Amino acid sequence: MKKKNRKDRSGIVFSTNPDFEFHSEEDETVGSAPPAQQKLRIFLDRKSRKGKSVSLITGFAGSEADLKELSKYLKSKCGVGGSVKDGEIIIQGDHRDKILQLLLDKGYKHTKKAGG
Repeated sequence: MKKKNRKDRSGIVFSTNPDFEFHSEEDETVGSAPPAQQKLRIFLDRKSRKGKSVSLITGFAGSEADLKELSKYLKSKCGVGGSVKDGEIIIQGDHRDKILQLLLDKGYKHTKKAGG
């Protein structure tokens, strides 16, 4: 049986305070760390993609909007498609060297290629 889509209240069931307002951590806006403090890793991934290669960028700490903006920048510079899922940027094809150079030029100085 499927549960109804409800907002997670993190264990709060009831409050006797009439002025109580619930505030979750998700409601607060999260600012992105400066590019110089980001530790990004660039992987080449083929698993569960029917043998097609993708460049996977992980380790971004910041808001979803900033992640999507960075993804759009990388996709346009590489001239390929891609997406953002689970806090990771997926770029179609093996563009690790080009992505590494683009990120270093943009100020992400702790960016490295990872994996084999």
